[in-house]
Amino acid sequence: MERPMSAAKIPETDSIQELAHFWDTHDLTEFEDQIEETPERVFVREDTVDLRLSPDESRSLRRFAEARGVPYQVLVRELAPERIHAA
Repeated sequence: MERPMSAAKIPETDSIQELAHFWDTHDLTEFEDQIEETPERVFVREDTVDLRLSPDESRSLRRFAEARGVPYQVLVRELAPERIHAA
């Protein structure tokens, strides 16, 4: 006697890698009864800004970031909102 196939469930995870692997190996039509439309965005992309600095400014920024123990990109993301809101 064959056992009935158990219905697969969509994984409840925030891991992009796990979800990507799952959807690479499954068909969306198998899960129509588990899918619901949501009015809000699930993934929000950040906006990017190009920042041109002189060589001296770039070196200073990198030294300052290194002294704080963070990558310079993190330092810029921390400092920019402070300066914008102070203006």
